[in-house]
Amino acid sequence: MIGGSVLTLALTGSGFTTQAATGQGVFASGTSGLKADEAKKIGAAMDLIQSNYYQDVDRSKLVDGAINGMMQSLDDPYSSYMGKKTAQEFEESIEGSFSGIGAEVSSENGNVVVVSPIKGSPAEKAGIRAKDIILTVNGESLHGLELNDAVAKIRGPKGSEAKLTIKRSGQAAPIEYTIVRADVDVETVKAHMEPGKIGVIEITQFSQNTAEHFKQELSKLEGEGMKGLVIDVRNNPGGVLSVVIDIAEQFVPKGKTIVQVEDKNKKREQSLSKGSGKSYPVTLLMNKGSASASEILAGALQQSAGAKLIGENSFGKGTVQTSFSKQLGDGSMLKVTIAKWLTPNGSWIHEKGIKPDIAVAQPDYYMAAPINKETTLKYNMNNSDIKSAQIMLDALGYHPGRKDGYFDQKTVTAVKSFQKSQKLTESGNVDAKTAESLETELIKQIRDPKNDNQLKAGIAEVQKEITAAASNH
Repeated sequence: MIGGSVLTLALTGSGFTTQAATGQGVFASGTSGLKADEAKKIGAAMDLIQSNYYQDVDRSKLVDGAINGMMQSLDDPYSSYMGKKTAQEFEESIEGSFSGIGAEVSSENGNVVVVSPIKGSPAEKAGIRAKDIILTVNGESLHGLELNDAVAKIRGPKGSEAKLTIKRSGQAAPIEYTIVRADVDVETVKAHMEPGKIGVIEITQFSQNTAEHFKQELSKLEGEGMKGLVIDVRNNPGGVLSVVIDIAEQFVPKGKTIVQVEDKNKKREQSLSKGSGKSYPVTLLMNKGSASASEILAGALQQSAGAKLIGENSFGKGTVQTSFSKQLGDGSMLKVTIAKWLTPNGSWIHEKGIKPDIAVAQPDYYMAAPINKETTLKYNMNNSDIKSAQIMLDALGYHPGRKDGYFDQKTVTAVKSFQKSQKLTESGNVDAKTAESLETELIKQIRDPKNDNQLKAGIAEVQKEITAAASNH
């Protein structure tokens, strides 16, 4: 899994794919490639570079550069050109499975940091933990690499070995792991039942197998006597259009609109539900990380199924991309925006997002920035790292009395009592160890559902609707 989300709404697996392959309908090619004068101009530029540039030139790099230039000139962040390797990784993330060690990673200050090992993956079984820093893979340092390059070194064919050295907080020496890579299935759907028979289903992205998993989890919850449902698409960057339509169809009554897709000629195609709707109340949780397919689901449930949207304004991505690779013939891929999508009532949410019916913010400490561990924070200093530490201390119940970044005597006292509880040296200074400890405790606090304001509001709303329905009978 690559850190950094694929913000795309891909038309793979829908009726559009055949058209994409044959160049019919929405994808009419119009002209056959370059006109004579265009080909002449590009060819001349290539010849001039090759014969006059002061170093040897790789022609394939020039061709890739020309295509990249074309894509950039569209000024559309979602239309892009991918070389063979990146294209393959994109396809795998859409399919929801790949071969590797199975850890989601991100890049922080030139380091590759584990966000989380994927459930049941080789990384999880080996004991890799969130926050581990991967220093080397098979003897090669990852420090300072672009994230995609680092991920390419970590991933590899099934059955091959990845020897990792890991830096873990609290351990003086690096730890070594030998992990055998395997096929990893990214679990995009997680479900559980809350008290009062309220189901919660979280969707982390819309991959090829997500609709199938969603149906299974939903019928399991219904079989257990579920009375209402909360769907959670927070921080879900999107995915495949046909998959989100499949999921929405289970809640949108037959004949009602799920989404409208409008092409360059203003021709609109409506996706109408073939489903039957549900008798129980549904709410949907979203935030500013909910994009694309997540927003389609939100719009469909709100406008065609009467569901309440809870949380924050969504991301605002109202366009549809499709991928062309067959036409390029060498494994590379063009991802092109081919249409915009509109909610059932015809609004285009691009760059605006969808407003929640009930706006609910998370506690301020959800946004606390990590503390820089290079310098020790002390009495009478004043900076943003101290502000972060104060927000964390306050969240954990060690009242520093302020959250403005000034390290006063009350903050010293709060730091000391935190250090005492963690069996650290009670210096009253925030050194690297104390900062690590604060962050670890804060992550536990954030992961505890009882501190999740949005989830609590979603459950409360469903409960209110269940009660109202019961009193009307």
